[in-house]
Amino acid sequence: MSSGPTLGIALSSEENPPAKLVETTVDAERAGFTFAIISDHYHPWLPCQGQSPFVWTVLGAMAARTSTITLGTGVTCPIIRTHPAVIAQAAATTAALSGDRFWLGVGTGERLNEHIVGAKWPPVDVRQEMLEEAVEVIRQLWTGEEVDHHGRHFEVENARVYTRPSKPPEIMVAASGPISASAAGRIGDGLISTSPQPELVEKYQSATNGSGPGPRIGQLSVCWAQSEKEARSTARQWWPNAALHGPASQELARPEDFEALSKDVTEDQVASAVVCGPDPQKYVQAVDEYAKAGFDHVYFHQIGPDQAGFIEFAKANLL
Repeated sequence: MSSGPTLGIALSSEENPPAKLVETTVDAERAGFTFAIISDHYHPWLPCQGQSPFVWTVLGAMAARTSTITLGTGVTCPIIRTHPAVIAQAAATTAALSGDRFWLGVGTGERLNEHIVGAKWPPVDVRQEMLEEAVEVIRQLWTGEEVDHHGRHFEVENARVYTRPSKPPEIMVAASGPISASAAGRIGDGLISTSPQPELVEKYQSATNGSGPGPRIGQLSVCWAQSEKEARSTARQWWPNAALHGPASQELARPEDFEALSKDVTEDQVASAVVCGPDPQKYVQAVDEYAKAGFDHVYFHQIGPDQAGFIEFAKANLL
């Protein structure tokens, strides 16, 4: 792929143990990927995926083992499970450790990961309001000044982040609809989305208030294998939730709930949502859909255990 969006790789915490996530990042940097985005979950989507390490520990190891690749979270929910003052410190430390190679991706989260602390799961409009206040708190703390914040949703008392990078990390905001896309333009430095919808980019760009859009980052789920048949089978085994649509991904509470909902998902349904197989042209066409929608960064989520095989394929055919 000689031109087009900047290409990155997804690090699926739900499918991979921490050491493999770090090794995959090292391999991706060597192959020529520009950025790597790691998911921030407490639970996997389904029990069969089997993993969910603490993202900030993994990011520290990733930062120490790499030197050029940009790192980011895709995405962190700084409103319930973890207070925004804690996220501000964690992100600042990661950026300092990596030499300013880190940006913070944020979103309104899922019940799956956030309800575990026993807090009420708010409706989406309240979560959006909480996210905007959380970003305000994080940016205040990144100034290095002592912060007292008494907001509608968060309290901060005598807090100061001492360990900081040379410049504040960028904040990328996840969006799946027009309201969150507009919020990304107002409060964020960039946009993250999981589908190539031009209207999301348009809403985001129109809300940037003339400051100019930052990165528009799209996630592309793929399953490379030696044959399309093998790839389709692997995608159905490891990621049947790719075929789930609607509010379920935000509202279900346990991996077992997603397992029950996805038990009747077919291989064809998963393959319709995931690029499967060894044909490079399919990947190029899928990336091009994001480019046409206005995205300038695309990162690949390789489903299943063969991360090394996909990286070699991408090095030879895509990067």
